[in-house]
Amino acid sequence: MMPTASTAIIGRELRMAARRPMDALGALLFFIVVGSVFPLAVGPDVALLAAIGPGVVWVAALLAVMISLHRLFLPDLEDGTLEQLILSPRSLTGIVFARIGAHWLVTCLPLVAVAPLLGLQFGLSAQAIGMLLLSLLLGTPTLACLGALGAALTLGLRGNVLLALIVLPLCVPVLIFGSGAVTASQQGLPSSPHLSLLGALLLAATFLCPWAVAAALRLAVE
Repeated sequence: MMPTASTAIIGRELRMAARRPMDALGALLFFIVVGSVFPLAVGPDVALLAAIGPGVVWVAALLAVMISLHRLFLPDLEDGTLEQLILSPRSLTGIVFARIGAHWLVTCLPLVAVAPLLGLQFGLSAQAIGMLLLSLLLGTPTLACLGALGAALTLGLRGNVLLALIVLPLCVPVLIFGSGAVTASQQGLPSSPHLSLLGALLLAATFLCPWAVAAALRLAVE
């Protein structure tokens, strides 16, 4: 697929997100609310907050991504755009790759941007917050790829329970290595093994998920 086509698809998705800001802001607000409620519920125990902080932020990020997935391909299916994309001479895999990239920019990047504020609420050090940002930058694209696969597999089905059942187990390794990198940084241990595994998951998801999503979309249309 030509770079100009990818740019056009990403630009289209960004313009649509600008016209419907609540679709993107809903995930961001959910992320902030979930991350802010935990410190209030746990109390002023600094050690406990620092211990649970990385895991809470990562789980909040996953749930925030999940609530935006049902709209990833559904509008295109309802208005017939998806059929036109499949019939297009351009590679459907390339189109899917661009759509996932646009979804990450609209939904996941704002989560990464506000994550340091949540880290401060949990009393994380500057080094731990930096590691949290790095792990989210490596891990959230994988969440977007896996979420797109779940959205394609459940396209046209009513309810989001099946989508959650498919996506959540696949995302467990990302949560483990992402929060593990921050915890290792807090304890003075090397975080490079966790980051390397996050990078490996990202490479595998980037290579495999667009192809699998394209195949699932063809089946959904048929």
